[in-house]
Amino acid sequence: MDFELKYGRGGIQRLSLPEKNYGGTVLPNNIETELVNEAEVVRALENPIGSPRLRELVKKGETVAIITSDISRPMPSFRVLPAVIRELAAGGVRQEDITVVLALGSHRGHTEEEKRKIVGGEVYDSPVQVIDSDADRCLRLGVCRNGTPADIFEPVVRADRRVALGNIEFHYFAGYSGGNKALMPGVSSREAIQANHSNMVKDGACAGNLESNPVRQDIEQITEFLPLDFIVNVVLSSDKTIVRAVAGHHVQAHREGCRALDAMYKIPIGGPADIVVVSPGGFPKDLNLYQSQKGLDNAKHAVKDGGIIVWCASASEGFGEDRFQEWMTTMEPQEMIRQIQRDFRLGGHKAAAIAMVLTRVRIYMVTDLPDEVVESIHMRPFGSLQEAVDAALAEKGPEARVLLMPAAGSTLPVPECGRGDGRE
Repeated sequence: MDFELKYGRGGIQRLSLPEKNYGGTVLPNNIETELVNEAEVVRALENPIGSPRLRELVKKGETVAIITSDISRPMPSFRVLPAVIRELAAGGVRQEDITVVLALGSHRGHTEEEKRKIVGGEVYDSPVQVIDSDADRCLRLGVCRNGTPADIFEPVVRADRRVALGNIEFHYFAGYSGGNKALMPGVSSREAIQANHSNMVKDGACAGNLESNPVRQDIEQITEFLPLDFIVNVVLSSDKTIVRAVAGHHVQAHREGCRALDAMYKIPIGGPADIVVVSPGGFPKDLNLYQSQKGLDNAKHAVKDGGIIVWCASASEGFGEDRFQEWMTTMEPQEMIRQIQRDFRLGGHKAAAIAMVLTRVRIYMVTDLPDEVVESIHMRPFGSLQEAVDAALAEKGPEARVLLMPAAGSTLPVPECGRGDGRE
């Protein structure tokens, strides 16, 4: 049986697998869609959830901050922004009074070329201002119940109106992306992000959980300090097509979007496998190890204790975060876990999450990183996906069950639900 997994910018890794070992492919469910991309965004804007239309919320002369994702996210802002800006114009808002804020969180800033790619030429060449958020230029608005400071990028605070854009996908400790996450941690200070993320070690901080999730509690509470007037969130297919859009109230619309995501990407499997082959889904999800970790974390739900994860991630930009790299290359897995429990550090949190996987399974890695670097992070390097899977089968035996996750950054396997033997 022959398979292809996305790898880096337009690349693929190929795999041939004996049929007897094939345990299934974790792929999104198909959903019926009448509209896609820009047409679906327009439909959502015309039918907001729990809110008047955006054009009815704004007034002539008001300034508007539109917060959207940075380049590390697959959010197709260039498809969504023009319709949102037209809706604002229908309410009397001038383009000169609109600022698009690219939510960096703790990520690097953008080049002008990258900004143009994110927002599209129509918006970039218009009077609309496009800026990066700045974690060092935040105003403290209060403190959340969990002790997290409510620090928000000053231009977002100063705007008369705030509109948040984002794509909804599973997040390994915030439950889901989207909604208020554009504000916290999207345009928050590093101190606020670190405090919020420190809750990842608490019960309930896991993919697919919202209501009892301590990380999400901060995210939801941020609007008690700063109103979020409107959101437009999208759910993407595996080829990045917008198949569902929701607009309106920052909680009600977001929850509807999460339900749509569950229907597509929360996938029951028959049980954990001996070997799980993982691709985050190609660029930008495997831009660096920091981003690729999300797919690895989803895969942990599909593998047996003592099993093998074959992690196929280009990581062409390396680790993606300095502290993450330091922890991964200088600490043993158990040391990372103890360190994050003693003293939470942003960046180190992703290293600790990987360490928790490494305490259960071995990781074989196919990547652009040098072999010595892969070995330094407690993984076994391979030159191709085929070599890695062949070695895993030799290790686990001729009857080993292999599960494929070609869109691991998006799909969440649910072993406890059961569905036969998990075959597609």
